[in-house]
Amino acid sequence: MRWLALLLGIAILGGVATVVIALQEPETPHAARIGSTSPSEPSPTPSDTGFTDPCGTFDTNMRTPYAITGYWIMPSADRCNWRRQLEEIHKVGGDTVVRIGFGLQPRGVDAEGRILETAPDDQSEPKPDERYGHCVEDGLTCYQAAERDLKAANPGNRISWSFVFRTDEQYGDGVFRCPQMEKKIVVGDRVFFRLIADEDGSDDATCDFSSKGKGYHLILVSAGATDSLTELLDLGDRFGIKVFPSLPLAPRDPTGVTRANPRHIGTLTTLTRRILQDYGTRFAGRDSLGGVYQPFELVIRDWADPENVPTLQVYAEQHRIVEQVLPGKPILVSPYLDARKRVDYTSTPAQVGEGFKALARTGVGIIAPQDSRGTGKVGLFWPNWKNQPVDERLKPVVGESTYSTAYWGATRDYYRAMYESRLELRDEEGVDVQLWANVEAFEPSATEKCGTQGTRGRTDKPRLDTAVTLVGPYVSKIISYMWSDFFTCGSPSLAEDLATDWERPIAIQAIRAKRQIQDGLQIRGYHLENVRVTLSWTGLETPRVVDSQSVGWFDGQPIADLPPAVGQVWIPVDWESVPPDAWVRVEVTATDGRKAAEPVYYHNND
Repeated sequence: MRWLALLLGIAILGGVATVVIALQEPETPHAARIGSTSPSEPSPTPSDTGFTDPCGTFDTNMRTPYAITGYWIMPSADRCNWRRQLEEIHKVGGDTVVRIGFGLQPRGVDAEGRILETAPDDQSEPKPDERYGHCVEDGLTCYQAAERDLKAANPGNRISWSFVFRTDEQYGDGVFRCPQMEKKIVVGDRVFFRLIADEDGSDDATCDFSSKGKGYHLILVSAGATDSLTELLDLGDRFGIKVFPSLPLAPRDPTGVTRANPRHIGTLTTLTRRILQDYGTRFAGRDSLGGVYQPFELVIRDWADPENVPTLQVYAEQHRIVEQVLPGKPILVSPYLDARKRVDYTSTPAQVGEGFKALARTGVGIIAPQDSRGTGKVGLFWPNWKNQPVDERLKPVVGESTYSTAYWGATRDYYRAMYESRLELRDEEGVDVQLWANVEAFEPSATEKCGTQGTRGRTDKPRLDTAVTLVGPYVSKIISYMWSDFFTCGSPSLAEDLATDWERPIAIQAIRAKRQIQDGLQIRGYHLENVRVTLSWTGLETPRVVDSQSVGWFDGQPIADLPPAVGQVWIPVDWESVPPDAWVRVEVTATDGRKAAEPVYYHNND
């Protein structure tokens, strides 16, 4: 999904402005949940407690559910690997997977009708692409055969652009609009689809190729021998997991590869429409199809003129197709953040809040911003920590510095700003969008490298717990990039650590609140029943310890706009004894002695 040099891209960088620092946190309003895949709705129910297929017997019982409930997964030639991954994801409470996808690419063609590895405007030495060299019909290349058939309909017809799209999915007849000119081509164990697009992107339903000669775009799809999405949806039904397949990734602008190329919007929307029409035909009613994923990555910022931002233009056009063809299925997008002060064109929390609105207006249903801690672009810290040195693992990115020197704001500041923008959009414009968090499960440098994931290294569960704490009360679901290899490398792996430590408490917010006539503190988070709460602040000699089981009150009912597993515990507090303006450190400890990896803070400035 990302800059990791796998498939998707580099950073776009935004503008700079003033720091926004959070003080006391207000209680989050109990807004109603929205969207067809809101976490308050049940995921597909596992169909049985175990099933057997050619990959073996798999257990569908959930045993160790963690706070993160969704994960990215990579394409895999080993279908048994997918089955193992979904079983592992299900075991730690995962109910959502996001599928990394592939990109539409313009390609040149040589004099012999062979698809080249590069685009027509690429100045490098062109070479035939071996993958598409296998596509032949009647002794002709598939390009030559398509041109022959177009000219047979009208001698003035021509192919003005050629595009390729690689996938491990296989489509049904729903992908064709004009079967007399479009076809599935099987060459041995290789499968290709030939699609023909109008130059203007209109995708003319009349299929009139004969009355007037004109130019067409050829889209040659290299498909899978079997349909990977059908297999993923079947597994989703088995394990109660919703699947978000990727939309076709837009071609990149050759003058700036972090931008989508609006020149090819018409062809991209044609391919998107055809694929989604096929999904609608074959997967109508499949509960495990949760929505679709927009894979073109961008940095979220306050764009001066969003309507003229090429990537947002491509988003809007592609998303309009989703709304038309797959109504009710939301689009998930995962932009990233960049809070670094020493880098040009980064953004403050307030600027990101405005960018969130612009992004939502492109028609997305779910915005899951990357917390950007794994890349070091944002830090996990509280406002009262701003003058402390940054985490050692961040120094490869921001050097020797304090948090306030390195960053415009903290993770919590950015998610709070986006949460507030979300409420404003809903209340003022009627735009409903869910805010999730994409917590990065890796570190900036690979002191312990994870498989094929470039230079990024594995992280640990305490750091992951800390990220869950800091995105806190502003998101309705937490997902993570990505399952393999970041959760599965090393021994013990991060997935194994989650399974053995899943019940450790995680606090996400502390709010001053009354219960009946008594004043106190309400703490929200995961696994807070019967916890011991320790309160401390600067100048207090002996921390105050409160046993919530004896004098507190726990409520495990779901809270609107928060993940369903979040509960809350209330404890009495003598606020007269707490100094004004004190930052109260709130630590929670389970009955077995396990303490939350990260405290939460309450700023006593009432």
